[in-house]
Amino acid sequence: MSNPQVFEQSIQIKASATVVERCLTERDLMHRWLNPALRCEPVGDWSSELGSRSRFVIQIPWLEPTLKSEVIEREPGLIVWGFKGFFKGRDRWKCQPNSQGTKLLNRFEFQVPNPLISWGFNTFAARWTKADMEAQLRRLKRVAEEIYQAEG
Repeated sequence: MSNPQVFEQSIQIKASATVVERCLTERDLMHRWLNPALRCEPVGDWSSELGSRSRFVIQIPWLEPTLKSEVIEREPGLIVWGFKGFFKGRDRWKCQPNSQGTKLLNRFEFQVPNPLISWGFNTFAARWTKADMEAQLRRLKRVAEEIYQAEG
């Protein structure tokens, strides 16, 4: 990718890497921390295995912009979705176990190929998107810690 934009953030979670990874790969758990305006739909059966496909739909009336995604890297504690649509890029999630639980790293690397959409995104939505991604991490932390405590 030439000149990609990158949003990186991380959060410390008091839960095992296994529980954190479940929050990233189980669709019902994902919908507990994803932005409520974002809907994730499988293409075929839901899976987070290499090559599996899904659509992320932003629920904006009359528009519903869609990102088509595919799992392009997968190993225990790591999942990378490649995507294309109005954005092209990758969304990388890495669980790093440590003495306090798990540090979750997220790297969203993307380009907006259409110059008009790029201008609109950078002018109106970039700050909101970064803030929303940070809020998603906090929601994911809450979900993972609730599950971890419940499973004791």
